[in-house]
Amino acid sequence: MTEPAIAAGVDAIDPAWMTAALRASGALPTGEVVALDVKPVGNGLVGDSFRLAITYDGAPASAPASVVGKFAAADPGSRATGAAFNLYGREVGFYRELAASVGIITPKTHFARIDPETSAFTLIFEDFGPARAGDQLTGCSIADARTAMLEAAALHAPRWNDPSLRDISWLTSGADMHPAIIAALPGIITAFRERYDGILEDDHMALVTRLPEIMRQFQGASDGPFTIQHGDFRLDNILFDIQGGRRRMGTLDWQTLAIGHGMTDVTYFLSAGVSPELRRAHERELVGAYHDELRRLGVNDYAADQCWTDYRRMAVHGIFMGVFSAIAVERTERGDALFLTMTRGACAQALDHDTFDIWTV
Repeated sequence: MTEPAIAAGVDAIDPAWMTAALRASGALPTGEVVALDVKPVGNGLVGDSFRLAITYDGAPASAPASVVGKFAAADPGSRATGAAFNLYGREVGFYRELAASVGIITPKTHFARIDPETSAFTLIFEDFGPARAGDQLTGCSIADARTAMLEAAALHAPRWNDPSLRDISWLTSGADMHPAIIAALPGIITAFRERYDGILEDDHMALVTRLPEIMRQFQGASDGPFTIQHGDFRLDNILFDIQGGRRRMGTLDWQTLAIGHGMTDVTYFLSAGVSPELRRAHERELVGAYHDELRRLGVNDYAADQCWTDYRRMAVHGIFMGVFSAIAVERTERGDALFLTMTRGACAQALDHDTFDIWTV
């Protein structure tokens, strides 16, 4: 059966549309969808997600009881950000072309298409519930952080230094945006300071003001190994004990996918998801667990000492993500708390490890 047209939003999905999508994916060989119960899920900032519980007539027991649908953000500002930086195209591209080639646990996809002219997209994928959702504002335990390190290695190892990644045009196009991002940073930082001066600690704000200087070097760096990089590997994009504990963790939201240094994901997760006190006590162990898993998965050309040095260097990314995201998406009360937490965690990490000094030597 032919795939249905792209649905610009969840309101465009009815039982007939879902029947066609599941039939085309092979998930519904017989029968049809007769009803959908739709509820919003997640804390997406640039996309809107919904759980769709499905009622069938004549379907086999293997047909999914529910799926998750994801669409471009309804908020115009957030949607414009997603379109301008090809965030939507990257996520659709990941599910269509790359997900099967890596070991990290991601949902099976039933439908993944985007209109490049309008940036309208539809993703329909496997429901990971029941699961324990990560929460950026409360942080996670060391046990959960260790699981995330293993999953990060499962993402990075299979495509480690794989030259064919550079042949994927939609994956490499992000580098073209680097000069524009650098040029926009002073204005973004001005807006960030106007919003959070007197709230964010002075020593942290001092690092924020230095971002344009450091990001020129950070984004231009070409040394070290490269692989598939999630780019926004943090708790709000993670579910633990998925499908009632059948699998350990699932990772979502692949809009910031890029070719880059894998340690960026590791450093960012630990700054954003673990309190500074816990991070300081356990980061050597956690980075070591990531490195050990890389080796177990066949990466034998990356020394432990270099892994730790790269961990110290990559804290720049977490500061940038906190600052840039705060200004680029719709402002909400939770968003303010989220971006301050992310920025504080990354700044504390950078100060602990003299990250900016490493880049300016």
